[in-house]
Amino acid sequence: MCTECSLGESPDFSHYYQPLFHVLPCPIFLCRIPTMEETGEEPPTSAVLLDHCHFSQIIFNGVEKFYIPGGDITCHYTLTQHFIPRRKDWVGIFRVGWKTTREYYTFMWAALPADLHSKSSLQQQVQFKAYYLPKDDEYYQFCYVDQDGVVRGASVPFQFRPESEEDILVVTTQGEVEEIEQLNKELRQQNQELKDNCLSLQKQNSDMHAELQKVQDLQEKLESLTDINKKLEQKVSVLNEENEGLKVQKGCWETELLQLKVQNQNVSSENEKMGIRLKATLNHLDQLEVVKNAQIAVREKEMEKLTQGDRDKIEQLERLKKENEQLLLSLTKQNQISDLMKRLDESKFFYQELQKEKTRIEGEKDLLQKENERLLCYVCNDPGSNLLSNPIPVQEALEENTELVFGNPYAAAQDIQYVPSLPSIKKCPICNGVFPDDVEENVFEQHLQTHILDCPFCDEVFSEAERQVYDDHVFCHSL
Repeated sequence: MCTECSLGESPDFSHYYQPLFHVLPCPIFLCRIPTMEETGEEPPTSAVLLDHCHFSQIIFNGVEKFYIPGGDITCHYTLTQHFIPRRKDWVGIFRVGWKTTREYYTFMWAALPADLHSKSSLQQQVQFKAYYLPKDDEYYQFCYVDQDGVVRGASVPFQFRPESEEDILVVTTQGEVEEIEQLNKELRQQNQELKDNCLSLQKQNSDMHAELQKVQDLQEKLESLTDINKKLEQKVSVLNEENEGLKVQKGCWETELLQLKVQNQNVSSENEKMGIRLKATLNHLDQLEVVKNAQIAVREKEMEKLTQGDRDKIEQLERLKKENEQLLLSLTKQNQISDLMKRLDESKFFYQELQKEKTRIEGEKDLLQKENERLLCYVCNDPGSNLLSNPIPVQEALEENTELVFGNPYAAAQDIQYVPSLPSIKKCPICNGVFPDDVEENVFEQHLQTHILDCPFCDEVFSEAERQVYDDHVFCHSL
């Protein structure tokens, strides 16, 4: 039941009727709209609160008081400028007194205009087939429902009944005809005046709606600008705080920059000093490299001499063997067996002693080679060491032992002399300190460590004499 009219059992439908003027149907041909049976799809409906409906957004035009059963009917309606149609909008026929949009008798899908800005597109129509129309004489009305199930427009009530004689006006006299024509003329004039007034009112209404829309748009813009202004004020406040912080930070940076400049000047002066010291160190290293190469050359010459001495001793042993063989042959020929045997025993003794001497010399040679290799490794690891600064005593001792130990094997036994043993190799190469042969190795190494300076940052080692080079090297690590 409509809340505006409060229809009851004996309804008064006078307030449903449109003004006396009607907008003519749109002559533009509309495409055929599928019926409910053809689509098989139910329209969108809802439990509508009638006092919240917007019946003025769709205006139904040319609705008759009654329609003759058995024929198709066409429903004409106009879309107002404040309504935007959608694809699922529909037009239904409802019995007067309906409560919800689910109580439609039949419906047709509303056509979607191609251009909403065209005036001709605002005039729409749908056609209901006679087969789906009601067969009783109850009062019905057209309702336009959008795809959300909300009613946007309703027509005046109408009936489906045949035309009766009461609806036929019978004119019997010419005077009455003239009166009726005069009345019709006056009614047409009044109708025209009402149309003009209605158009004027519609224009004023449209202008007022446009002005209201502009006011609403301006209000929305004002609210938006107010929000933007508040946000900008907040941003300005934040930027001011950041600016103050940046000013303070700038002062700190300027102070740090001055400190860095002073520090840079100090570092530059230190770099110049370090460059001079580094240049001196490189020169010293070049000198040490020359000394090391010279020491290695001397050691190589000593090794060559030792090798040559070994070769001479081997040749002497070979000569002794040959002499021994010749002596045996001579003793055999002279038939002096006893003397030959005695000399043979002596020769064997001398030969054994020579073998022992050869073994001892080879052992000393191996020791010298190992010592030479150790010294070479030490020199390679420590370019500043001076371990080979005095190799002459060892060389002289070796040269003194290059002669035969037992002299001529045919000489008397009392003439045999032994060459004194080699000097001890347990001699400190830095301070020339001498240690006994049976000194413990760890004692000798501890003594060497007192002359060696180890870098705390790398594996480089330096001698005590290179204290300045050591200090410069450690300082370079601290830069």
